[in-house]
Amino acid sequence: MTQPSTTDVPKTVLITGASSGIGEATARRLAAAGHPVVLGARRAERLATLAKEIEAVGGSTLPHSLDATDPLSVRSFVEAAHERYGRVDVLVNNAGVMPLSRMDALRTDEWDRMIDVNLRGVLHGIAAVLPIMRTQGAGHIVNIASVSGLRVDPTAAAYSATKHAVRALSEGLRQESRELRVTVISPGLTRSELTNTINDQDTKDAVTGQMGIAIPAAAIGEAVHYAISQPADVDVNELVIRPTAQG
Repeated sequence: MTQPSTTDVPKTVLITGASSGIGEATARRLAAAGHPVVLGARRAERLATLAKEIEAVGGSTLPHSLDATDPLSVRSFVEAAHERYGRVDVLVNNAGVMPLSRMDALRTDEWDRMIDVNLRGVLHGIAAVLPIMRTQGAGHIVNIASVSGLRVDPTAAAYSATKHAVRALSEGLRQESRELRVTVISPGLTRSELTNTINDQDTKDAVTGQMGIAIPAAAIGEAVHYAISQPADVDVNELVIRPTAQG
């Protein structure tokens, strides 16, 4: 007998950084596929608007204020999802910042912020959902990394370090797990609000100048949908998605 696709059963999907960009696009795509989506971000008013728009076309949502750098906030986010839907099937660790700059600019507060959001935020999410997923005997963690986790470019050293780390911890978690699935998705240039987090003006201008070839955030949402839609015995470990024109 052919094993049915996991798309046959709606999954409760938690998404961090859901108020814009990749997180928002992923929420819309998965809700359209029939999955309840739990929306987490700091900007509660934008989450509320997104939730209304999804529900207006028949989707099921739960918006919840979330600070990915605060483990108690992350735990509250996960507990709210579990209380509402009774399961936590998928966590999409998407929240991130990208304040690029040269190392000799010594923007140490921005280095710390990237570590807190891009790396610790992922760890906080994993720590909050793992006990539930272990009890369920199933679960899927999708970590949004970057092509900067595959290479290192000038002005991106600290950012790349956090994304290399996300790929490393994802692979370690995958090897420790037999009932859980772990996917890393590494976007290239993608239209989102990440460039707004760049405070070094020369760097921001350089990055903005490249965005003409950027792909829409919906392309990454589609990749998340693909990964979580595979049969339970198929674990899509890594997807790299770039604009065709990106070097």
